[in-house]
Order: sequence, then C-alpha cells, then structure tokens
Amino acid sequence: MNRGVKTNPVYYLFISVFLLGIISCEVEPEPIEEFSEDLERHIETLSSDEFEGRAPASEGGRKTVEYLESEFEKAGLKPAVNGSYRQPVPLREFVGGNFSDLQISQNAEARHSFSYRDEMVVTSSMEGQISIEDSELVFVGYGIVAPEYDWNDYEGIDVEGKTVVTLVNDPGFATEDEDLFTGRAMTYYGRWTYKFEEAARQGAEAALIVHKSAPASYGWGVVENSWTGTQYGIENDGDEQLTAEGWVHLDAAEKIFETGGKSVEEAMENAKKREFTAESLNQYASLSFNNDIQSLDCYNVIGYIEGSTYPDETVIYMGHWDHLGKDVINDEEVIYSGAVDNATGIGGVITMGERFANLDEPPKRSVVFMAVTAEESGLLGSQYYAENPVFPIEKTVAGINMDALNVYGPTHDVTAVGYRLSEIDEYLERHAEKQERIIKPNPSPEAGGFFRSDHFNFVRKGVPVLYASGGSDYIGKDEEYSEIVSQDMAGRYHQPSDVIHDLWDYDGIHQDLWLFYNIGKDIANDDEFIEWNEDVQWHEVRKESEEKRER
Repeated sequence: MNRGVKTNPVYYLFISVFLLGIISCEVEPEPIEEFSEDLERHIETLSSDEFEGRAPASEGGRKTVEYLESEFEKAGLKPAVNGSYRQPVPLREFVGGNFSDLQISQNAEARHSFSYRDEMVVTSSMEGQISIEDSELVFVGYGIVAPEYDWNDYEGIDVEGKTVVTLVNDPGFATEDEDLFTGRAMTYYGRWTYKFEEAARQGAEAALIVHKSAPASYGWGVVENSWTGTQYGIENDGDEQLTAEGWVHLDAAEKIFETGGKSVEEAMENAKKREFTAESLNQYASLSFNNDIQSLDCYNVIGYIEGSTYPDETVIYMGHWDHLGKDVINDEEVIYSGAVDNATGIGGVITMGERFANLDEPPKRSVVFMAVTAEESGLLGSQYYAENPVFPIEKTVAGINMDALNVYGPTHDVTAVGYRLSEIDEYLERHAEKQERIIKPNPSPEAGGFFRSDHFNFVRKGVPVLYASGGSDYIGKDEEYSEIVSQDMAGRYHQPSDVIHDLWDYDGIHQDLWLFYNIGKDIANDDEFIEWNEDVQWHEVRKESEEKRER
C-alpha cells in the first residue's frame, strides 16, 4: 500500500460525492430530439439574401410564396383554396418619396423643422401629392375613447381637420394602477393601430404619436425601419382614412411642447389623469411628400390535411412569411433578412405540416397550415383571412401562432402571451409538464405582445389561439447567458442584423415544435370546442358562433 493513501470509507464517500458534483457541472444537457431534419434548411433558405427580406409583393415575396407552395406540396398537404395553396390578399402598396421636413410654427419667430427618419416618420394611404398645411396641433393625451373604462380623451374638443398629437400605450401603463385599464398590461387601446383608427373616426386630418421607448417597448430605430420604405394596406377596407399618420421622436416632441409653454413630461403626467382635457398646442403643422400607390395581389399560403371524423372543424398552425424587405440607407442597400422574425416560424409551419401529413392515421379534425402575408405592415394577411375565411371561423376550434421562435437553446420554462385567458392553456400546461417545463406568463405585458401578432385577428373573431415560445431559463446556462440573449434579441429586432449567427442553438426550436405538435394533435383529436374564460371579452363572441355550428 502506498504511503499517504487514505483507507477511511467516509473519505471515499466524500471524494465520490465531490467528483460527482464536478462531473455533473460539466455534463451537457440531454440533447433535444430533432423535430425535423429539414428545419434548418428552411430557415437558412428563407432568410438568405436571395429572398431579399421577403417584403410582400416584392420579387423576394414572390420567391417566398413559390417556395412555400413547393414545400407544402412536398409535405403532402392538400391545397386549401379551390385547388390552390394561394389565397389572394388584395393589397395597396404605398411608396413615399420627396419627404419635406415637418414644419411646426406658432408665429413668424417660433418655427421648428424636423427631418424625416431622424426626427419623424410619416406615411399615408392616399395617392398623389400629400400635403398638410398649417394644420392645428391638438394634444389628445392617449387618444382613447373607451366607455367600458369610463375614459374619453376626445371629450369636449373638435379635432375635425386638425392634427392630433397622442401618446403611445395607455393610462394603466403610465400609472401602474391595476384598477385603471389593465394596469401595466397594455390593452388594444394602447396600440398605435388603435390611435390612428380613433383619430380618423374623430375626423382628424393627421395624427402623430410621441415615441418613448418604454411604453412603446422598442426604440426609435424600430420605428424608423418599420415606417420608412414601402408600406402596405388592404385594398378597399372601407375604414376612415387620415391624410397622414406617423411618429415624432421624443426630442422633437419636447421642442414642440416647450414652445407651447409646457414640457412633455408635464403633458404625460396630465394625460394619465381621469380629469385630463384635450387642448390645442397653439401651433400648426405642415409637411408634404409624394405617395405612389399600386394595387396588387399578395398571398396567404394555405394547406391542410383532412380530418377523419369532423373534417369541417379545423385546428390552425400559423406564422407570417413576410419581413421588411430591403432599403437604401446612407446610399447603401441593406436587407432585412428576418431570420428569427419570422423564418423560424415559417420553418416551423412547413415541418409541422410534414409531420402531420405523415401520421399513420389522420386526426379527427382537419389541421390547417397557414403562412400569412403582411404581418409587419399591420397584421394584414391574417386580418384578410379572418374576414374572408377559407374554413368557417365558427368551426375553427383553436390555433397555434408561431412568430419568432426561440433560437438560443432549450429552456426549463415556456413564456405564454395571453396566459390563462382560455381553455387552450390546459393543453399547454399538460404537455409542458411532460417536457418538465413550467409556464410563465408574458413578463412584459406592457409591450402589447398580445395585440402585435397574427393570432389577434383570430382572437377578435372569438377563436382561442396559443402564442407561446421558449422562456428565459436556458438549460445548462447561467443568468449571464440569459442577459446576453436578452440584449442580443433587442439589438436585432427589425434590424438588418436579424440573421443566423453564432449564438443560435436549434434545440430551442425543436423543443418548442414538439410542444406545439403535441398540443395541436390533442386538440385535433378531441370532441369539444375550446372556449374563453367567462370573464374574457371574447367569450361572448365565441358564444355567438356556437349557433352556427352543426355536426
């Protein structure tokens, strides 16, 4: 026996435990079973320069639609639209040019000039020369008319033919009062889409939203990139239209309000009070630009497998295929590749369709696989489908929306936007538990994520839709990694840098696709319809559709 070797059994036990601890710290997490060997190919292809950022109705958009048709056919999906995979979506394409500065005047001695992109962005759905001349500025707080919350920012003021200035988000976010609207969780009244809709209903000529990063949930760079270049709308949607709508940078807004004798912060403070009263800023806005409009067809791409028992009842997997296309910035062409947003989701839709099509026995209900267009332009493709459904909305049992999937590795948790609003969460909880994962509600409800993706157009029609993805507790990683991921995501959102890069770990997507697959398969094989919780505003909409169902 060598000198110095211990023979005490307690010592051996201690050493064994110590070494086991070291080994366990170094062991890599169990690999996630691959959902599809083609997933990476789809994402890499769709986010490549060849597809030019997948703008609707662009050359890159045309290639995307053709690619989706080909892959749906290879997967074995049936075409859903009269023998075609394409549902035409009649779009109007707006291309602005020759933007003047935004001129704000009070009198001959008080004039501000704000430049396009750097300090303001503006667009229009009208054709020709767009001109706003000496339009009176009226500050309308959050620009909300919400009888159910006893709130009317337009009460007592006439904005006909004027330019309204409004704040982003809603008073609940500003006050963090859970009894005011829904507290920090944004309502639809906080979305920019609502602000412009309401301003148009009130007869305003134009509307400008004051940008602030926290209530908007994104920086000025996102506004600048999303609101410049080619824009889209649905042809002949019949809604009231503003002559111009857009955003002003917070620094520009401060100058405007200071000229009117108050600060932006003071205005924001007043706007969150119930006794707020809209008022003229005693200043006038002028701007002009050219707006060329084309009417064109873009397409939702839709395939399905037919159910064995209830073929007219459907479960939908959806994702948007479009992104921001390309643009010229500082005389250099840039491509917004949209790798995460949303080549990941579309890769998921294609591979999900393939897996369902290869089942030995089809589920009881039909399963629909839908790649919608023009999400980045205001959820237009899903809006058009919801208003012109290929499969009856009243027999649409539920949906699963895949928008910007987790590319940073598998997680112990799942983040669900709109958690605990409908019975679909019971399926989520059951299958997440099988993956040994926990469900966490959206950590930033104030960002309005529930209203910012395609599922919301189905929700408005009463259809419960799951919108979830991997959380932030990464398996085998520490908190520092989570912080790196958070910063990486924020820095790439709606930027040319949304490309495949070294941090990507496809196991995160595979993990989530298995979760979504098992949830959808369960729903497709059930007999009951999924309902909203009774205290949710879409519960009654869903109830009304019951009368149209027949078996």
